[in-house]
Amino acid sequence: MYDITIDGIAARVRPGASILDAASQAGVVIPTLCNMETHRPLGACRVCLVEVEGARALQAACATPVFDGMQVRTTTRRVRTARTMVVDLLLSEHNGECGTCFRNGECELQTIAAGLGLDRDTIPGPKLPAHIDETTPAITRATGKCIKCRRCVRVCHGIQGVGALFPQGRGFATTIGPAFGADLAEVACVQCGQCVAVCPVGAIMETSHIDRVWDALDDPQLHVVVQTAPAIRAALGECFGLPAGTRVTGKMVRALRRLHFDAVFDTDFAADLTIMEEGTELLQRLTAVLRDGRDEPLPVITSCSPGWINFAEQYFPQLLPMVSSCKSPQQMFGALAKTYYAESRGIDPARVFVASVMPCTAKKYEAMRPEMQSSGYPDVDAVLTTRELAHMIHQAGITFEQLEDDHMDEPLGISTGAADIFGATGGVMEAALRTVHELVTGKPLPGPGGRLELVPVRGLEGVKQAKLPIQGTVAEWGFLEGEELSVAVAHGLSNAARLLQEIQHGSISPHFVEIMCCPGGCIGGGGQPRPTTDAVRLARMRALYDEDAAKPLRGSHQNPAVQALYREFLGEPGSAAAHRLLHTSYTARPSAQL
Repeated sequence: MYDITIDGIAARVRPGASILDAASQAGVVIPTLCNMETHRPLGACRVCLVEVEGARALQAACATPVFDGMQVRTTTRRVRTARTMVVDLLLSEHNGECGTCFRNGECELQTIAAGLGLDRDTIPGPKLPAHIDETTPAITRATGKCIKCRRCVRVCHGIQGVGALFPQGRGFATTIGPAFGADLAEVACVQCGQCVAVCPVGAIMETSHIDRVWDALDDPQLHVVVQTAPAIRAALGECFGLPAGTRVTGKMVRALRRLHFDAVFDTDFAADLTIMEEGTELLQRLTAVLRDGRDEPLPVITSCSPGWINFAEQYFPQLLPMVSSCKSPQQMFGALAKTYYAESRGIDPARVFVASVMPCTAKKYEAMRPEMQSSGYPDVDAVLTTRELAHMIHQAGITFEQLEDDHMDEPLGISTGAADIFGATGGVMEAALRTVHELVTGKPLPGPGGRLELVPVRGLEGVKQAKLPIQGTVAEWGFLEGEELSVAVAHGLSNAARLLQEIQHGSISPHFVEIMCCPGGCIGGGGQPRPTTDAVRLARMRALYDEDAAKPLRGSHQNPAVQALYREFLGEPGSAAAHRLLHTSYTARPSAQL
């Protein structure tokens, strides 16, 4: 360990740590705009300049490693003057429109400028050209607001492996965006929104559906229902100052009632339904291969994540036959809201407006896919991100943290613990295996301490694999004594690509694969509150697992509302009616179609 001092504070830090790391450990805040957790330091923004004793020039704290005996000062006049000049130059180019920007009040550049005492632009000069790119359903770019920190580039290339964004040009003329000045609709953007999640300003934002939802709520002819994804309840509180991972399910429901939705439902209901359909599909394919010797595509790959589906259609079209035909829970819910629910309530389905609250920007694109209207109407009419819902709650003057708890409406608000964990990477896999194992063996999924938990697929490791022993001889399904079900999980598209390449090359042969587009799964989605660090992801995960553990029912097949749905409307999992409403197909497509 190295002994150093920062502003007179002694600290012991590991060799290889940066000054920024050491400052954080010592409780000293050094501002930065380009630094990103889990990425190598870039040193591009120069906002984190510090003074190191013995060094002639100021050093970028994010990119300068510590040495034993180092003495660092972060608040000298020289440092303050340099930081102010750097931020002032950024402001001189930034076409911010701060008064009307959606990021006003949560903009990192604005916060740093205020901390330095900059209350106006002091350097005259031209602003960046303000091209607005609204060509995709999910993401809007405002190039004039870009400060060239390159965070979006790094996450698009490094975490997602998509590479839709590049720095181009030099100096003042530098732009960040698709190659050759193209718009996002012209390149292979999967609309995951990870660029939106890391942008420190308002240069890349989700395409807002707030006005669309307000208009629906104000229309007396519409019956407006809302569904909320599992990950929302573990993150929404952060928008109101609550600690990461605070479970706010009840307060969220009460807030949605205060916004005057006609019914408040839960995407968890459709997550349980997804498990019934996807588990049936898995068993049918396994039976065909293991028992009957037929040629069916294995592994079965989950289809809940629309960013992953976009990625598969463009980068791995040859593997599309392996992808489950199940719609995502969001789309399943919408199809049932406009058929089963409308019919049971005697409401004209043309009057039913379905709003979703999702952690994901790609859900906005998914809702607009032409195949997602099997009821004769679009399954989902508007999609709000977690941040957009928080904005609406603020607009309505609701003091969120003071709300009393409320409960979801029935029947589409009833769910099990298995649905809650859909929001974390590995959760879909675990939920599916709880049901599949019991259907096959007649026994609950074994886990530590007798709990229904598949621990090997949990956590933030990029690719996880596990084997599940199938107890007893179950010839009906094709499993023999001692056989194991092999599963794999990946989150983040770079990790997914690595896993899929191993499957293609025959290095591994799992039966079942879960892929989530975003790091950590939906809890780290592009529409979640900022910032989303690994510590925040883990806190949100714990909240979902705690919610699951507290539920009296923890297997999707145990959901009484789902059982009633099959009895009264769908027949059985995998039926013709279920396939008509709850399943779809995916096809290879050029990027220009996204």
